Amino acid sequence: MAQGKPIESAQPRARRSAQARIVWGPRVVTVGGDAPVRVQSMTNTDTADVIGTAIQVKELAQAGSEVVRITVNTPEAAQAVPHVREQLDRMGIDVPLVGDFHYNGHTLLTQYPACAETLSKYRINPGNVGKGDKHDRQFSQMIEAAMRWDKPVRIGVNWGSLDQELLAQMMDDNSRRAQPWDAKQVMYEALISSALQSAARAEELGMAHEQILLSCKVSGVQDLIAVYRELAKRTDHALHLGLTEAGMATKGTVASATALSILLQEGIGDTIRVSLTPQPGESRTQEVVIASEILQALGLRIFVPSVTACPGCGRTTSNTFQELAKQIDDFLRLQMPLWRKQYPGVEQLKVAVMGCIVNGPGESKHADIGISLPGTGEAPAAPVFIDGEKRLTLRGEGIATEFQALVENYIRERFGAEQTA
Repeated sequence: MAQGKPIESAQPRARRSAQARIVWGPRVVTVGGDAPVRVQSMTNTDTADVIGTAIQVKELAQAGSEVVRITVNTPEAAQAVPHVREQLDRMGIDVPLVGDFHYNGHTLLTQYPACAETLSKYRINPGNVGKGDKHDRQFSQMIEAAMRWDKPVRIGVNWGSLDQELLAQMMDDNSRRAQPWDAKQVMYEALISSALQSAARAEELGMAHEQILLSCKVSGVQDLIAVYRELAKRTDHALHLGLTEAGMATKGTVASATALSILLQEGIGDTIRVSLTPQPGESRTQEVVIASEILQALGLRIFVPSVTACPGCGRTTSNTFQELAKQIDDFLRLQMPLWRKQYPGVEQLKVAVMGCIVNGPGESKHADIGISLPGTGEAPAAPVFIDGEKRLTLRGEGIATEFQALVENYIRERFGAEQTA
């Protein structure tokens, strides 16, 4: 067989964007530049409900969200913001809060200075800051508030609320082209122009370039990819990625993962959010888990230990390995808020839970700690591999409990030792 050059591992391309700082007290979250891609999320509570909002922010932060956005849409919500922050501080949750403003942000930021001061960042939608001569005046008021309190802003354009006056003007200009663009191309250009023109206006008002982040959200995968590729060519502002109105369950998960992964692989994007519609009874934290998994799957970040498990086939005789894999995965995620502080580096852990002898021993050897459960016709024994070597064999009804105890002990010995070394 002819020998060519060795195959290089695929790596996401690096993108150098301006670096913003999102601050709350001692907590500083850097965005852009050499900083890692950050996970964001948003509450769906009524912000005027201080306790309910604080509890959901806590849940999102503990799930891994590094910045949490809250709705600020009424005087009551604006008045509640400092109290939400106070509750979070009492709970030891230092995650920065972003205020999401539409229509009346200029009024709320002016009339409720405690809200403006408490928030760590403002999201401004240029399509919802006013029409006609009010647009520039009200946008300027929001930027002036951001500068007064030294807050970064995200200028977040959304094609569901695009500046209709800008779009109409661009449609008119397009009609006079010798070869007019199709309507979708004009829409793309309107999204990008709205973001860039607004950013330029903010800088004219005196805002620092690196304190401005941009987003141009759409709900179609190919549309999002096209818009962000072009946006990234035209600016070095830090970019927030998200497929807006992605949908529920599998549809929303797959669409978000597809669009964001392609862009992130190309080095586009500095923060991400998965806008997943929760299924009835489902936790809001699911969007954080998916966003984290996207970054971890691409090798851009590591948030939680990985659990490798086989899909099952005719060789696997029971659902024991499925139950054990889920049990271990749930256990590791549940413990991570504590373990991040107690066992530095624990997110690097690799666990394997396999269901038969075909790939079980091999995958278990590749993991830090792995187990190969018996399949059809195999001896009722489960060899456990630790650091690539077979250490012991588990038998009987208590295999799941015994293996979990082995995982916990491995974490204490390996990562606890690193903390005290």
